[in-house]
Amino acid sequence: MLVAGTGLGEHDVLAIVRNAPIRYKTYPIRKRNGGERLISQPARELKALQRVLAESFLSQLPVHRAATAYRPGISIRDNAATHVLNGPILKFDFKDFFPSITSHDWRSYCQKSSLFEDPNDIWISTNIFFHRAPGSRKLRLAIGAPSSPSLSNVLMHDFDTRVTELVGKDKVTYTRYADDLTFSARRTGFLTAVERGLRRTLNEIESPSLTLNPSKTVLATMKYKRVVTGLVLANDQRVSLGHERKRRIRAALHYELQGRLTLQRRAELAGLLAFARDVEPSFFTKLESKYGVDLIRGLKSAIVPRSMR
Repeated sequence: MLVAGTGLGEHDVLAIVRNAPIRYKTYPIRKRNGGERLISQPARELKALQRVLAESFLSQLPVHRAATAYRPGISIRDNAATHVLNGPILKFDFKDFFPSITSHDWRSYCQKSSLFEDPNDIWISTNIFFHRAPGSRKLRLAIGAPSSPSLSNVLMHDFDTRVTELVGKDKVTYTRYADDLTFSARRTGFLTAVERGLRRTLNEIESPSLTLNPSKTVLATMKYKRVVTGLVLANDQRVSLGHERKRRIRAALHYELQGRLTLQRRAELAGLLAFARDVEPSFFTKLESKYGVDLIRGLKSAIVPRSMR
């Protein structure tokens, strides 16, 4: 599979696999809240192996329906829309989600699922999928590897199954978008047992070993703005972009009319408009009516040169 998928010779593939966990470039990026997130970017030849395994192998493994991130044909709108018919929402967040998933979790999954006949294949896949940070002995999922998202969904299947069954007894809806967990119900009373059950499940499952981020726990009722994966659940049972994002789009279109947007800002606006069309088509139609179809559609050709990205 790896030889055919990459065009590399068997000797070359094995040479890459042997020291794959250290073939990464790590650098920080600034988060919206002002903190930093460490990105570990795999070397080009390792990235090619990860993509082959993700597309040809991981894509065939079961992922629970509650997992809505990193899945073809499923968007953050689908994740939010799952909760739009309910009232209050309760949200949790995992701390250091990807780095908390280790090679031990993958090996355990392979053994339980009888995934490989040859034990050597477990070693090969483990080295390809997991990163060893300088000074560390543990192999962890890297933020920046193309295979990490789909592999995380596979390894969270048991957790997602247990949580869905647990809260379903209380008529609670559950979805997980990567490290963001959302629960919703008709009334707040249905959500009272969720946190206790969630923590019990985390203690009971053998792997992965995950920890909730207490500062990210949020309960929102219909009296307040309910936000799920960045989208607003309107009280009329619609998924909305939200006032602030709409304001940004209108302001950018105003600047575009005046010819004041840079090429990079035009590309960003084009992306926002495509997002708006998918999330809230009625708002997109209003923009076309106000600013002109030609202006809106003309932004599709906005391209940022690679040197400016």
